[in-house]
Amino acid sequence: MPIYEYRCKKCRESFEVIQKLNEDNKGLRCPKCEADEPERLLSAFCSGGQKGATGMGAGAHSSPGHS
Repeated sequence: MPIYEYRCKKCRESFEVIQKLNEDNKGLRCPKCEADEPERLLSAFCSGGQKGATGMGAGAHSSPGHS
């Protein structure tokens, strides 16, 4: 099951939830303030097998001046 990241619309707390692919956020509550229906965030992740892979794409650098 995938891990989804959510943010509370009221207090802006971010948290993760393990859910089935077809589940939505109905019934979810913020663990900090208990507000209903947090928003699902688009999470970035890094995958690959190359040493130093950042998930930023070919030719991208994490800071200026590095080659």
